[in-house]
Amino acid sequence: MTAAPRIVSVIVATRDRPALLSEALTSIRALEGDDLRFEILVGDNGTTPETEAVAAKFGAIYAKTDKDGCAAARNIALERATGEFIALLDDDDVWLEGHVRPHIALLDARPDLEAVFGQIITTDPERRPISDPWPESLPDDGDVFMTMLAGYYPQVGATLTRARVLERHGLMDETLIGDSDWDWQMRIAKTHKIGFVPTTCVLFRQRAPGTFDDLQLRRLKYSQKVFFRHALPEPRLWRSPITFARAYFGAVTNLFYYFVDAAALRAETGDRKGALSAIRHAFTIFPTRAVRMLLRPSPLRTALVAALTGRPVGRAPLQPKATS
Repeated sequence: MTAAPRIVSVIVATRDRPALLSEALTSIRALEGDDLRFEILVGDNGTTPETEAVAAKFGAIYAKTDKDGCAAARNIALERATGEFIALLDDDDVWLEGHVRPHIALLDARPDLEAVFGQIITTDPERRPISDPWPESLPDDGDVFMTMLAGYYPQVGATLTRARVLERHGLMDETLIGDSDWDWQMRIAKTHKIGFVPTTCVLFRQRAPGTFDDLQLRRLKYSQKVFFRHALPEPRLWRSPITFARAYFGAVTNLFYYFVDAAALRAETGDRKGALSAIRHAFTIFPTRAVRMLLRPSPLRTALVAALTGRPVGRAPLQPKATS
């Protein structure tokens, strides 16, 4: 007798990007087979009328909310999920062929695991890869809470959970306009084990470097809030104030390097004001590292010299691996 297919509820939050949404849903349906079926749930908090038609084209359940924030769009879809497992995908990302089945296999083999993370590849806006698959590894024992506190932001597109996490951990926090997914995953990791499969699951699309300062500054506010929400109630984790500080700066270091790279890009093109603004933001986020970079040859020092002298200087872009 052929086994019944496994049912995975796939949550796709979207806002005014019907063409990208269509690509995301195409990548989900491409993974289905006799052993695997997807209940796709599209949560929409945009205003584009075409979005509902795109969802219908792919047989997705469509839900609309007027609330801002990705958490609200995800939650209205999560509330309708009926599958054995929960998966997620952002509307501008796409799944790869190896996703989902390895996650389910690991959950079947490890009843102690509540969720599984996989690897992703970061891309530019045209989905050209700009990183190797990451993360390379996670703790074998499934205790990833400290890894996350110290700066690992599991990308939701490579995450699969058991459906029971909704009963145990609830929905995402809609007061968090940024990093609500990190907070939700952290709540799971704090009390349950999470597995890892070294399988590339998602192409994670990024905006052009240095083009979204306001978004990154807003995100910093929520990254800090989530970090302190989970770090402060756990004094047993910290051997000293230094270990606490290292974890905090690990959590914001990717935002720091965004502004380092933005400063270098703007200095190269003669945008002195923009370069100085980016340097100021980098200093605000991670002052000790900014000072060290300014005191020795580095992209940040090159950008500062160019901004102060008005002489653009060539440089090699600094784009560290994304963490969320």
